[in-house]
Amino acid sequence: MDSNPALCTAIANHITTTPQQRITFAEFMDMVLYHPEHGYYSSDAVKIGFQGGDFFTSPNLCADFGELLAEQFLQMWEILGKPVPFSLVEMGAGQGLLALHILKYHQRRYPDFFTALEYIIVEKSPTLRQEQQQRLQDFPVRWCNLEDIPPNAIAGCFFSNELVDAFPVHQFILETGELREIYVTIQPPFLEAKGESFSPPRTSCRYANVGEGLGERSNFAFVEVTGEPSTPQLAKYLDLVEINFAQNAYPDGYRSEINLAALDWLSIVADRLQRGYVLTIDYGYPASRYYNPRRSQGTLQCYYHHRFHDNPYINIGCQDITAHVDFTALDRWGQKYNLKNVGFIQQGLFLMALGLGDRISALSDQKQPLSQLLQRRDALHQLIDPTGLGGFGVLVQSKGLDKTEVSQPLKGLTLPE
Repeated sequence: MDSNPALCTAIANHITTTPQQRITFAEFMDMVLYHPEHGYYSSDAVKIGFQGGDFFTSPNLCADFGELLAEQFLQMWEILGKPVPFSLVEMGAGQGLLALHILKYHQRRYPDFFTALEYIIVEKSPTLRQEQQQRLQDFPVRWCNLEDIPPNAIAGCFFSNELVDAFPVHQFILETGELREIYVTIQPPFLEAKGESFSPPRTSCRYANVGEGLGERSNFAFVEVTGEPSTPQLAKYLDLVEINFAQNAYPDGYRSEINLAALDWLSIVADRLQRGYVLTIDYGYPASRYYNPRRSQGTLQCYYHHRFHDNPYINIGCQDITAHVDFTALDRWGQKYNLKNVGFIQQGLFLMALGLGDRISALSDQKQPLSQLLQRRDALHQLIDPTGLGGFGVLVQSKGLDKTEVSQPLKGLTLPE
């Protein structure tokens, strides 16, 4: 097991300070990914890309993904009447590659738009922020926290690529037809070493991986237990997306996730947007598919050295943990905050509508070594592969548009007849 000893100890210490000596899985996931010192995204553990990375994203393949998005942003600017500034707020910018591809393309192809552009990056990871600042040092980019943006301050577009999937999620399980939340606790040895008692309601135990190599407290393990939901917001979320687990179609032991953090995030985004768009790209489903009775073990996945599995209790602090996105929840929650649904489409179709097909056709006319042409062709096809990146969802929402602006369809959502 390749876990971070300091992070494991910090989580265990936190558990012992809670009244019931347990934390929600959302709290566990938040500490694993975002602990200020030892979290995966807060330390040097986070690795993105093909060489030595844990996972890769669309911008790692080629510049075309960013350049096609740039075409869509240009049209958004035109629809809004070419405001100055037009703010592009990228939330969770990874290594800064997507920002680099977008800015270079606008600077080269559309200098008027580039002059009007205000590029803002919201990045929680200090490690990634440092990498972004180094990569984008030749461009006028501003970094800030989402909460630091004043209300109704943005005319433009908030956008993200593979951000929402990394938000901490609550996990639940159905036991005798009732929804029970999954909590994380630790096995007795750690508590006994501190002279404390241990008596959580151990009604469920999915994982019990002993932390090895953790010094004097090497005999404790993170263990799952179940209990009453930690917040009524879980039930309200299911009402929002119209999922009723009382139906007989759901088997006992069915487990899945609820992403309350995504709703909190979208509320802030909607509050900061005066007029313009919210564009969210990620892997996920509408609620009816997300909570399909046959998907009985949820969507939680861990990524470690380009391999994925479903055990978040190993490689703690050294692997990414994600869950698919419920796009129905984002759509309906957004409507409560004046975000109108402009459209939902697969990434492959979105990029084809923006001109990716033309780029593939043009490859035959380019004079490059065959190996480079084949590599580029493969990259472009990966962007539209419906079983991979091309199957990602693209949700576009808008706020503050007048009737004329609303009537103008976005290129990326316009499919050929």
